[in-house]
Amino acid sequence: MTKKILIDKTMNTQLKYRTFDELMYEVGTDFYTYNNENLIEPAQLIKVAQKVNYDLGLRIYMTKDKILDIEKSKVKLPDDFFVLNYALICGQEQYTYPANQGRQTENVILDGALCTKCGVPDNTCQCEKTYAVECKTGEKIFVQVVEKKKFETKIYDTFEKLSIPGVTDRRDTLGHNGHNGYIKNGFIYTNLEKGRLYIAYEGSLEDDDGNLLVLDHPMINEYYEYAIKQRILENLYINGEDVTQKMGLIESKLKAARNYALTIVNTPDFSEMKQLWETNRKAQYQKYYDMFKSYDAYSRMDIFKHYENYRQNPTGYL
Repeated sequence: MTKKILIDKTMNTQLKYRTFDELMYEVGTDFYTYNNENLIEPAQLIKVAQKVNYDLGLRIYMTKDKILDIEKSKVKLPDDFFVLNYALICGQEQYTYPANQGRQTENVILDGALCTKCGVPDNTCQCEKTYAVECKTGEKIFVQVVEKKKFETKIYDTFEKLSIPGVTDRRDTLGHNGHNGYIKNGFIYTNLEKGRLYIAYEGSLEDDDGNLLVLDHPMINEYYEYAIKQRILENLYINGEDVTQKMGLIESKLKAARNYALTIVNTPDFSEMKQLWETNRKAQYQKYYDMFKSYDAYSRMDIFKHYENYRQNPTGYL
């Protein structure tokens, strides 16, 4: 008797990204002749990658979150802020353990006399202060002074929604009841003098060093690459190069790659399909079924009484 083995497979749905330089390396590999002749200028093509990111929509952007301090009824948004999802006022702050005061350092022995950061031997690097100590055996070892920072953990167990209109610079919202605010010039202005604000937002497609990122997906990468290639050939054509046939081929490929990429990005997930089904079902009920309902209990009772009277004395209703 053979046994059936069931294997649970889950798909990694987290988006992956690559830098603009990695994208240009792929394009330069295909256009190796133009690349070797230095006819490709990456600085002129950054705006093309940014346009493709914008064309693919908010689905490809990074969802991030941060806790900000409200001071004097305003708080500065993060530098990579793009679109706000929602904002919550944090309440009832608790500390799991206090943060240690003062500066704390410890000595770390460098393995093989190499700096753990840059790999430079002994004390010639500028990473941290390094010095040599002599062991009991007479052997010298290199020690690195490392500063250790202690952090405190904060817990928030109550949250209140901060209402922010879709239109920026709405000062009139601050006078409404509840917690309200508006966004203007990279700040959130609120009717709360001081507090902590948790925001979930779509961040710009940049890494920690400020380098432009693009979506890395095997079925969407061609859209980026053909968009870059089309602009390269367009620049060469403007500068007098005969690339008419190549442009025709690339533009047809670009159109097909764009349509396919947008189809993939705009495909709804299960929760969106369920919400759409519920909306359509509710609309059909309102159109064909709700007209037979009576929401007034007194009117339903009257109809029942009239029906009973009609059954007992039909001629009285003629």
